[in-house]
Amino acid sequence: MSQALDSEPGSELFASYESDFRLTFAEITQKIDQIPGLAAEPRKAAIRAAERAIDEVDEIIGQMAIELQNISSGSRAKLNSRLRGYRADLDRVKRDLKLSADRQELFGARAAQSRGGPPSNDEVSQDQRQQLLTGTDRLEASSQRLRDSQRLANETESIGAGILTDLRGQREQLVNSRNVLMEADTHVDKSMRTLRGMARRMITNRLITIGIVVVLIIIIVAILLGRFVRR
Repeated sequence: MSQALDSEPGSELFASYESDFRLTFAEITQKIDQIPGLAAEPRKAAIRAAERAIDEVDEIIGQMAIELQNISSGSRAKLNSRLRGYRADLDRVKRDLKLSADRQELFGARAAQSRGGPPSNDEVSQDQRQQLLTGTDRLEASSQRLRDSQRLANETESIGAGILTDLRGQREQLVNSRNVLMEADTHVDKSMRTLRGMARRMITNRLITIGIVVVLIIIIVAILLGRFVRR
């Protein structure tokens, strides 16, 4: 079985699926190892149990692949590599189980020939009961996966609603900031107009002051010239 890498930041649900995969995969390998040493009926039951476990693992891998899409790209590459390893492990145990089932079918046919007839009604009834149990187990496993998917969808919806709320708040902040900037720009324009008016008044006052000084100088010069002429 593929060795898991060190834990990467990512989804807790993905890690939970990995834990379920490892436990179920260990059960599968244990059942396959026990099959050769079992008698005919126990061997059939072990093969069916291994098939149910393989179906469950297959569904777990499917859920892991779905959850992988919700993980950040920084951690997705390593997790995707681990997922490929899990698929390879599953393919290997499928081949091992098929070999065991083929041997079971071969040995079962030989046993039936040695008994000189087809399977008994008890054997058929037991096989039907086992198939019913298998179908029930698969249905329960599928229901659990659906519940997990629904929970994931609800969590994703909640996260999406939170993101939308944050975006609306940020939009309102941006609009308020834009309004403040526009108001500040209006005040700046008024201040600039006031400063330009003050500058014009200062220039006018300076010119008036210079004119007054020039007139006073002319008057003083005229007075002085008048006194000099009288003398």
